Amino acid sequence: MSPRERLAAAQAELLRALLAGADPPAGFDPERLAVEADALRAKRRRIVAHLRPDVPAALGDRFGSLFDAYAAANPRTDGTRARSDAEDFAKWLAAQGELKRRWRSPLRRIAAR
Repeated sequence: MSPRERLAAAQAELLRALLAGADPPAGFDPERLAVEADALRAKRRRIVAHLRPDVPAALGDRFGSLFDAYAAANPRTDGTRARSDAEDFAKWLAAQGELKRRWRSPLRRIAAR
């Protein structure tokens, strides 16, 4: 394996630890990685709340814990856009029975007019 391939593999292992809950790579402090993973999940939660303010409004105090459950089951992957992530979260909530009706993006309603 070339040095470039080793670096790419190490970076992929680190990303899996930060974004998908995989074990920390050798040489990394698990506690520090957990703190960073929490910060990245909180950033993702804020972005989803910004893009779909109707969802946290409907969920109230349950938004954070439900988003964290969604994020654990659906880690971001390469190429996933924030808007798609927000829409997928709303669909996930509907499938889980957490929203009384299927919520559509406010932007889609405006575009449909």
